[in-house]
Amino acid sequence: MSHPFEQLPTTPLADELIDKAFSRGARAGRAQSGIDAQHSMLQTAANIISDNLENVVTAWPDFDHLHPFYRNLADAVVGVDELRGNLNEVNWASTKATDLRKEYEARLYKSDLETATKLRKQAYARLADVVEEIADDLEALMDAREALRVLPDIRPDQPTLVVAGYPNVGKSSFVNAVTRASNREASYPFTTTQVHVGHVEYKHMNHQLVDTPGLLDRPPEERNEVESQAINALEHAADAVLVILDPSIDCGYPLDMQRALRDDIESRFDVPVISIYNKIDRLDPDEREQIVAEETERVADTDLSFDPETNLMSVTENENVNAVLDRALDAVGYEPELPVDRER
Repeated sequence: MSHPFEQLPTTPLADELIDKAFSRGARAGRAQSGIDAQHSMLQTAANIISDNLENVVTAWPDFDHLHPFYRNLADAVVGVDELRGNLNEVNWASTKATDLRKEYEARLYKSDLETATKLRKQAYARLADVVEEIADDLEALMDAREALRVLPDIRPDQPTLVVAGYPNVGKSSFVNAVTRASNREASYPFTTTQVHVGHVEYKHMNHQLVDTPGLLDRPPEERNEVESQAINALEHAADAVLVILDPSIDCGYPLDMQRALRDDIESRFDVPVISIYNKIDRLDPDEREQIVAEETERVADTDLSFDPETNLMSVTENENVNAVLDRALDAVGYEPELPVDRER
C-alpha cells in the first residue's frame, strides 16, 4: 500500500490537451463523411477534453476523508484550499465541455454541410477557450502532484515512534541500528534533508520509526510556517516521541538548548515523550549520576519515570540500545484489534 498521493497520474497541460483532442477529432472525422464527419470530430474532441479533465479530478483523494496526517501534510506542502479551488475549476471545465458538445450536436444536424463545418469550428474555438481558461489550474495541479507524490511513505494507521532531537545527537544512528536494513528515505519538498522511515517487529506487530531531520531538530522560533504545519501533521501520526539528547555536547548544542527542545515537544504532542541520553560512553560516572538525578527530579511529580537502563545509551558502543527500543515501543502501547465474536 502506497501513500494516497504516490499513484496520482500525470496532469495534462492545456496546450497538450487541446492538441490531443483536436488531432483525435481530425482522425475520427476522416473515417466519416458529410455532416457525420463534423459530428464525429466534435464528439471525439469534446469527449477527450471532458473525460481527461474528469479523470484529473477523480484521481485526487477526497480531502474530507483523508487521514489528518496526510491532509495536514498536503496543506503544508501545497495548500489544501488552493488545491480544492484548482480541482473545482477543472471540474467546471469538464462539465462545460460536455455542455458545449450537446449544444452544438443539436445544431449540427439541423444545418447543411457548410453551416455544420462552421459550427464545428466554432465549437472547437469555444472548447479551446475553456481549456485555456484553466491552464493555470492544470499547471498548479501538476506541480502539486510532483510535490506530494515524493512524500515519505509514513503509515499513520500503523504504530509509530517519532524520533526527535538536535542534529548529530545520534537519531539516524539509532534508527539504523534497531530497524531492518530496508529503511526508506524520502525528502519533504520544503526541506533539504531526508526523512528516514525504518521498521521493526515488536510483539508480532510491525512498528515504524520516523526520523525527522529538518523538522523536530531545532527550536520552534527557527521553523517557518510550512515546517510548523508539517509538525502538526506528525502529531496525528505519532503514538510516542523519542527525544534523543547528547550530554557530551559533541553535537555542538548546549544541553540546556536540547532540553528546551524536548520541553517544547512535550507541550506539542499529546503522546508519551521519552528522553533518551545518547553517547554516555563519553561521560564519567559522576556525570552520568548527575543526569540521572536531574531527570529523576524532573519527572518526580509526573507519570514518567527515568531509569539508567532504559534512558541512557550509547549507540556506538551498543549499550542499552535494545532496552531503549523496548522502552519506547512499550510507550507506543499499540494493541491490535481482535476480531469480535458475534452470535449468529
